[in-house]
Amino acid sequence: MAKIIGEALPNIPWQDPVDNSPVWRYASNPIIGRNPIENVTRVFNSAVVPFKGGFAGVFRGETKNGIPYLYFGKSADGIHFTFNKERIVFHQKGGDAYKFEYAYDPRVVKVEDAYYVIWCDGQHGLPVLALGKTKDFERFEMVSHPFLPFNRNGVLFPRKINGKYYLLSRPSDNGHTPFGDIYISESPDLIYWGNHSRLMERGYEWWQGLKIGAGCAPIETSEGWLLFYHGATQTCNGFVYSLGAVILDKDDVRTVKHRCGNFLLTPEADYETVGFVPNVLFPCSALTDAETGRIAIYYGGADTVVGLAFTTIDRVLDYIVKFER
Repeated sequence: MAKIIGEALPNIPWQDPVDNSPVWRYASNPIIGRNPIENVTRVFNSAVVPFKGGFAGVFRGETKNGIPYLYFGKSADGIHFTFNKERIVFHQKGGDAYKFEYAYDPRVVKVEDAYYVIWCDGQHGLPVLALGKTKDFERFEMVSHPFLPFNRNGVLFPRKINGKYYLLSRPSDNGHTPFGDIYISESPDLIYWGNHSRLMERGYEWWQGLKIGAGCAPIETSEGWLLFYHGATQTCNGFVYSLGAVILDKDDVRTVKHRCGNFLLTPEADYETVGFVPNVLFPCSALTDAETGRIAIYYGGADTVVGLAFTTIDRVLDYIVKFER
């Protein structure tokens, strides 16, 4: 029996499965609908973590002038959220507020005693990864811009491995990026990054044949690191984004042990197939309970809403191995 390496989370959002699907949707999706914040028309592709007995999150909010920024939200149950109406401010070393061009698709990962926020930032109109941190979700600080443009889908591992930090990313372009593989980089201090190499290439399978990108922070298990990611394909009606999964070696995270050839979820529900950008299922964070093996996955639906899905460590690992490519 596989085990999640981590802490117990007795109040993890949960709903029992009704069939043998590897991952199943919350019956009351979407958990965050349109216009949840003043001057914000859509919240999606956002990250949630446990915090002080409840849950905190950094959310992508598409404002009514069309520019995305980051917003803070909190919840007692991980399902019903309240939001600050003011955008998150990141402070630079001198104390000045960092000036955003835009910000989107955040991930949040707790490493040691701080929560690190990774998002796609805008510099001179170009997409580049940015890294910030907070300890209380009240004051946020800038840390660095890890790489040159162009890059998206930055995901930090939740602890050092062999004395180094590891970051996943997807080199891209200045548009909608009709290509892309997942790369991995390492750092001694979260400032200087190097030893870049390709971790995973886009698959031969149709659903992930165009591009792939890391989604949730890797989950440490007894069998290795479980990584949920998105895979995209090109159709005559645009891109389709689905949910995939892979297991990385526990000690050598540059090694893929098992990669599932099947998607775990693909856009099927109305809130995934209809919206601002149809046919998008985009994972950004996952909560885990080491005691029960339960996993709750937060994902963006159709670039419009936030959905919630569930699995267990045994069920998803068994599925990955059974349908290994």
